[in-house]
Amino acid sequence: MRRAVLITLSALGLVAPASALASGGPVPAVQGGSGVSAPGRHVTFIALRHGRGTLVERINHARGPVQASRFLAGAFGVPGAAYDGSTTGLSTDDRTLVLADITNVHPPRRTRLVVLDTGRLRPRARIELRGFYTVDAISPTGRWLYLIHYRSSNTNDYEVRAYDLARRRLLARPVVDPREPDEKMQGTPLTRTMTTDGRWAYTLYVRGSGALFIHALDTATRRAFCVDVPAPSGADLSTVHLALAPSATLRIDVAGAPFALMNTRTFAVRRPAAVPVPPSPHHPAASRHQGGFPWPLALAPVAALIAALLLARRRRSLIGRRPAADPQ
Repeated sequence: MRRAVLITLSALGLVAPASALASGGPVPAVQGGSGVSAPGRHVTFIALRHGRGTLVERINHARGPVQASRFLAGAFGVPGAAYDGSTTGLSTDDRTLVLADITNVHPPRRTRLVVLDTGRLRPRARIELRGFYTVDAISPTGRWLYLIHYRSSNTNDYEVRAYDLARRRLLARPVVDPREPDEKMQGTPLTRTMTTDGRWAYTLYVRGSGALFIHALDTATRRAFCVDVPAPSGADLSTVHLALAPSATLRIDVAGAPFALMNTRTFAVRRPAAVPVPPSPHHPAASRHQGGFPWPLALAPVAALIAALLLARRRRSLIGRRPAADPQ
């Protein structure tokens, strides 16, 4: 997986210093691979190419092989969410699955989506939108679908839109950060993580300048917040990963080590405290009350000498108390 991410990011110019980073690009839908699963669930949905159509499979890893499958006319895939292989399109309640069409025309004039009932994998709705859209996320109950709308051939010119799956209509207003509604927070999605309830989608983006920011999307209430985070200088961005930690904390890891922490309630970002390095067993740390001098090592010979003198004294005492021999 990491090799695939590295190849993809290299093609985009992302495995390089900040000055050489790319400036955007949609994540395509995928066929095959690991498919999509709801957080904490054992069920996976995979789209596979099958002749001129698509075969959708539902796999329960706890029960064994393929449980159900459905053939769809046309080329559809599981929507991609970020270039680390993250996918989306499945509601947390495991009832709604959205697949996106795969086309060789870029940018496409129309975008086609198919909404499936995960029980029997039957199409519940087919959506056709004028213009170029990609799927970004879906709410836990499958009511709201979030799309990235590319407004021109420039793939860095986009907006997030909400689609009401119950009423089958696209909301007119884009989903923006209410604190800075006019600021354009656009870039390339590197990695994504979701809360276990499927409500919050956290995506780490990189801009063309190399700056990083987190797009925090509340899929239940159609709110979004953009948070700037410090960029690791000269780091391999294919090793960047998001992980949720206790105490309302989102951890940004670089090469497996925490680089920055974001409070998911206040969106405040801080650097993690330095982890103290434990003393080497061959070089015991000196006590603060001993002035830095290794007294235990210095007193060891003295202690050994005292022990030897006490042992010799005890032996002499035992010899003096030895009973006399019996007369012949």
